[in-house]
Amino acid sequence: MLKTSQVVRTSSVERLLNLWTLRYTLDLSSVSLENLSSYNSLLEAASPEGRALTATKLKDHVLDINCQMAWIQTKTLYAYIPNILDLKEAKRITQFAFRVYRKILEIYQQQSLNPASLTVKPEANSLSMLWGIPAIEELAYALEPILVVFQEQHLSSKDWRALGFMTTQLNFCNQLILKKLTIAEKVLFTPYLKFVEEQVAIPWQRVCVAAGKHDVDSPTLTLVEQMLPATTDIAQTAYKRLIQFFPNHRTRRGVLTEDAVARSCIRDLSMFQAYLWLCLLEGSITPVEQELLPLCEMVVEGVGIQWEMTEKWCQLLVHEVEWRVNLRQKALLLPYTQGMLQVFINERSRLGFQQQAVGNAV
Repeated sequence: MLKTSQVVRTSSVERLLNLWTLRYTLDLSSVSLENLSSYNSLLEAASPEGRALTATKLKDHVLDINCQMAWIQTKTLYAYIPNILDLKEAKRITQFAFRVYRKILEIYQQQSLNPASLTVKPEANSLSMLWGIPAIEELAYALEPILVVFQEQHLSSKDWRALGFMTTQLNFCNQLILKKLTIAEKVLFTPYLKFVEEQVAIPWQRVCVAAGKHDVDSPTLTLVEQMLPATTDIAQTAYKRLIQFFPNHRTRRGVLTEDAVARSCIRDLSMFQAYLWLCLLEGSITPVEQELLPLCEMVVEGVGIQWEMTEKWCQLLVHEVEWRVNLRQKALLLPYTQGMLQVFINERSRLGFQQQAVGNAV
C-alpha cells in the first residue's frame, strides 16, 4: 500500500534518494547509439516537440481504451472473487486510472531536455542519466495525491481484496501503452511507467525517509546502500531458483516462465527487499507483519499460488540477500531476515489451523 511520507533531506536520506533515482534511468539496450538513425530518433523523441507528440498520441482516446482494456484483463484474472465485477465500480476505478496516466504524461513533457543543448554526443551512461527521471521526489509528490485517491477507489470496493487489483491494472495498462510507442519513445517513457507501478506497491520512498534515522557512517545505512543497487539482480536470481523448484507451476496469469508473470514476480521480489530494508532502518519487523503479509494473503494466493510456494519464495530471497553480505553485516541483518521468514511460517500454521477447523465443522 502507498503511504504518504515527507522527505526531510539529510545526508543519509540524500544518498538513498540518489540510489532510488538510479532505478529509473534509461535502458538503452534496445537502441544503438553508434547508429546515427537510432541516435537521431532518440534525440527527436526526447525533444520538447517529440515528448508532446508522444503525449498527444497517448492522451484521451488511446489512454481511455487502454485503461478499460486493462480493467477487463484484470477482472478476468480475478474473476474467482464473487460480486466484484460491478460495472459502475469498474468504470469509476478506470476513470481514476486514466487520471494517473494523464498526470504522468504532463510530467513527462515538463521534464524534457532540448537536444540542442547536447553539443557533444554523450556516452550511454551520461545519456541514460540525462533523460531518465531527473528529480524522483518531485515526481513522487506530483503523483502522490492522484495515486492515493486511486488507491482509495480500490479500498472502498465491495470486496477488500480488490486492493490487489491496483498493481495488476497498472501492470496491464503499462504493457498496453508500450505497444503504442516507437522504440525511442519506449526507451524514454518506460522509466515513468515503471515508477508508477512500483510507487503503489514498493515503499522505496519510506526506505529513503527511514535513512534519516541513521548517520552517514552507520553500519546499517552502509548495508542498505550496498544492497539497493543489487535489488533487480537479487530478484532475478531468486526468481530463477524459484522456477527450478516449481518448473511446472501455473498461476492464473500463466506459467512462471512467461514474460508477464516474470515481470510481476521480479517486481514483487523487489518489493520484499524494500520491506526488508524498511524494517532494518526502522528497527522493527512491523511493516512486514502489518503490510507485506496481508498483501500477500489477498494477492499472492488470489492468483493461484500456494502458501508453501510463498514461503519458498521468501526463503530463496533471504538466502540470496544473506549470501551477499559479510559476517558483521549478517549479524545486523539476521533479526530481520529471520523475522520475515518467521512471519510467513506463522501464517502457514494459522492457515492450517483454520482449514482443520473448517474440516472438523463439516
